[in-house]
Amino acid sequence: MKPQDLTATPWQLRPVDRFNQGMYPVSDEGWFEQQLPAHWQQCPPLRYHTGRVVYRHRFPFPANGAATSARRWLRANGIFYWSHMYLNGRAFDRHEGYFVPQEHEVTDILDHHNTLLIEVDCPEERRKSGKRMLTGVFSHWDALDPQTNPGGIWLPVELEESGAVRLQHLQLRTEQITAQAAVLDWQADVDSLAALEIELRWTITPANFAGAPWTHIATLRVAGGQERIGGTLSLPEPVLWWTHDLGQPHVYTASLEIICFGEVSDRRSVRFGLRTFEFRDFIPYLNGVRFLIKGNNYPPTDTRIATTTPERVQQDLQLARGLHLNLLRVHAHVAHPALYDAADEQGVLLWQDFPMQWTYRRTVEPHARRQVAEMLRLLGNHPSVAVWCMHNEPIFITDTADERIITGLRVYFSVFIWSWNRDVLDRRVARIARRLDPTRPVISNSGEYAIPFWHKGNDTHFYFGWYIIYGRLQGFDTVLRHFGRNIRFVTEFGAQSFPNKASCLKFMPENKVWIDWKQLSRRHSFQPNVMQHWFDWQANRTLDALIEQTQRYQSEVNRFYIDRLRLRKYRPTGGIVPFMLVDSNPAVQWSIIDYWRVPKASYWAMRDAFSPQYAFTRIPKPRYRLGQSVSLPVYGVNDAQTPARYSLRASVFDPEGRRVADLTTIGEFGADCLAEELGSLIFTVDRRGDYEVRLVLDCVGKRLINVYHLQVGRRPPRGIVQRASQALAAMLTAVRVFSYRFH
Repeated sequence: MKPQDLTATPWQLRPVDRFNQGMYPVSDEGWFEQQLPAHWQQCPPLRYHTGRVVYRHRFPFPANGAATSARRWLRANGIFYWSHMYLNGRAFDRHEGYFVPQEHEVTDILDHHNTLLIEVDCPEERRKSGKRMLTGVFSHWDALDPQTNPGGIWLPVELEESGAVRLQHLQLRTEQITAQAAVLDWQADVDSLAALEIELRWTITPANFAGAPWTHIATLRVAGGQERIGGTLSLPEPVLWWTHDLGQPHVYTASLEIICFGEVSDRRSVRFGLRTFEFRDFIPYLNGVRFLIKGNNYPPTDTRIATTTPERVQQDLQLARGLHLNLLRVHAHVAHPALYDAADEQGVLLWQDFPMQWTYRRTVEPHARRQVAEMLRLLGNHPSVAVWCMHNEPIFITDTADERIITGLRVYFSVFIWSWNRDVLDRRVARIARRLDPTRPVISNSGEYAIPFWHKGNDTHFYFGWYIIYGRLQGFDTVLRHFGRNIRFVTEFGAQSFPNKASCLKFMPENKVWIDWKQLSRRHSFQPNVMQHWFDWQANRTLDALIEQTQRYQSEVNRFYIDRLRLRKYRPTGGIVPFMLVDSNPAVQWSIIDYWRVPKASYWAMRDAFSPQYAFTRIPKPRYRLGQSVSLPVYGVNDAQTPARYSLRASVFDPEGRRVADLTTIGEFGADCLAEELGSLIFTVDRRGDYEVRLVLDCVGKRLINVYHLQVGRRPPRGIVQRASQALAAMLTAVRVFSYRFH
């Protein structure tokens, strides 16, 4: 019953202006050859193609000694985006959804020599504010090359066989866990040739730990045709699945065989784990244990998702674990299957976004309702998948670098007043998800602020210190003081930076004078006008200096948010998820690891900021006046589930390197404790220049050094454009504050 992989040998493809209902020239003239899975733009003649492509594959049958009496099933696991299949001239139903598998019985259609045609359509989304394809970031995003079209057959096409009863899908759900047993609810979709009595043989085996297999046999009667069967299983002596920082990610393999007429008619195996996960006002609990989520946004592993390999995903998860992360947010897409398997095994939770990004036309609703059910069905067995989210930022955005006033007002209206996508579509789709999977939290959309009497709010996004409309970094302190409900779970913040030099030279020249800045902006995500607002990056004479300056600023921005959110751990913050982990293509963007998986300086800075035992301070102002008295509280926090002894030395050095304040203390952090004040650094700034604040924490055999800088003296002059932009940001911030308080 091993599937025959039809993509193991090359296919033919040809672009067309219109489809012709499966009728195309028999000759090979005009057809290109490509090895699948792949995107059609990976075929050199179609490098910039968008629109329609026809795929053709000829194959013999039977193959590999397959029995001719079995039922045969043609299965396509993933096609971008619309597809229509024809086998030997027989048409199947048109299909929509890039991640949704499609399966057709072909028992009576197969011949000794077969021709499979697939018409595939994946056009450009020309109306960005009213998209019609549910492809998420693949069709509209500021972190992917806009000339990339994802169209193509990106997962294998297979020919499978079964007996009289086909087992199409198997899903297990943990309903209850005690020390003695775990109660599992199971459902299976079957297709039977007739009303039959069948035998179900279960085998559940530890997949990545030692343990004895568990077996169970039951009988039931199927009515014939397609139907859903189900029941419950009681698995004795359950071993729980944990994230890597809380325990071991124990994974089981469940195999179900359907016995019909004394023979195995079909079988299916799935990986699953025993665990519970819940939010209590956005504070997470895994198996009843409270913990702080430290995560990051995970884009498509590669712009060309078909090229994703298990090795590449394993590398990304190892880098994530090196940051002390316990969650990745699968940002506005359904990822390659390799990600979910690797996350199960490595103990990393996944916040799974449905592939909706920004705004869609109203006609997508029935397709969204169907496809969200398919997403839950496809991914529901994975213990790593902890949260379902229906939509990322359902607000008016066509270009995030567009900082015009009219654009800001349209964005403001959709964020704070009304959006059909958020207030109608997302809530309807979320109700479907909650009904189909009551065991996981369901978030209607990501980035919704809490506004009293108007919006309850969800997880939130903040770009103080990057997008000009937000204003300076210190504006986030206003949110902390007045809008605490909006920091319960923060899933986006950050700033752009250039990759390391060796990576930069793979897509730009070494001499800064020769760099095509328009090309970097158009094809590689760079937002030069936004960056120029915060520092004069153009003044750097060399590429090395530019890289160092941008990575330093990115590190400071990320630490600014992380420090303030860790200070409010569980009061009310339950999760901290910056934007973002890696690049999907060569780019200058918010990632802390570039496309070639080389960590930036900000990777190492974030690793320190997310350390389980952490000491930090909060510098409330970007610049101080000469002669001003300064008091900096020093905080410590422990996220581990065990107590930890520590010693701390905190010092302040003036611009001449003299120590002007000092603090030494020892003590013990409680298990998973809240942030606590360990002392204060009090001093007067009597010299202009850069003061250094240095914290040295020794804990659990490791030393963490955290360095901050405090500027004293007059602010450097700013241009009229920067001042005008800052005034606009201040005005919009005031309007937001007024609206919040008014409601």
